[in-house]
Amino acid sequence: MKLYDYQLAPNPRRVRIFLAEKGITVPTVQVDLRGGEQFTPEFRSINPECTVPVLEFDDGRRIAEVIAICLYFELAHPEPALMGVNAQDRAIVADWHHRIERQAFWAVADAFRNSAPGLVGRALPGPDDYEQIPALAERGRARIARFFEMLDGRLAGRQFVASDRYTIADIMALVTVNFAARINLAVPEGCSHLRRWHETVSARPSAAA
Repeated sequence: MKLYDYQLAPNPRRVRIFLAEKGITVPTVQVDLRGGEQFTPEFRSINPECTVPVLEFDDGRRIAEVIAICLYFELAHPEPALMGVNAQDRAIVADWHHRIERQAFWAVADAFRNSAPGLVGRALPGPDDYEQIPALAERGRARIARFFEMLDGRLAGRQFVASDRYTIADIMALVTVNFAARINLAVPEGCSHLRRWHETVSARPSAAA
């Protein structure tokens, strides 16, 4: 088994944090996204979508979606439970994970990919070229500002985002907040609950993965 990874990309980081929380070590293969290695015939044969992460099993089968990779490891290594502990808890964790991904993670991606000079003509990840749309970058920034306010309210009086324990929803939120910071979208000073939570989860050893 091996994980195709790129140290600077946010999606593989979600998997690395998940594995670190589980105490699982998987051999990694670094794919140079900046150098365009994902578009080579060799990597296209591994993942035609030209994205990472990709988990390759010993029998050659592969999965290339973050949530599917994490689900595999959750089922194979149930403790600590990072996707919920019972039916209701799992549903709530999944709800928050999806909400953060939809409302925030992809908003940051829109803001980044539709404005970065190095991504002209590459506004979406994958094998196909798409032109940048500046209005989507502006909308992404506005959505992130609203998300910070919403998540700050959610974390008032709560230690974690979705459950009474650290879950994949916290991983999703941590990576999203850090991704936003990379394009100068910092958590506002007034979002004290979000800032307290971010400081706490950033201190976990897994955050360095």
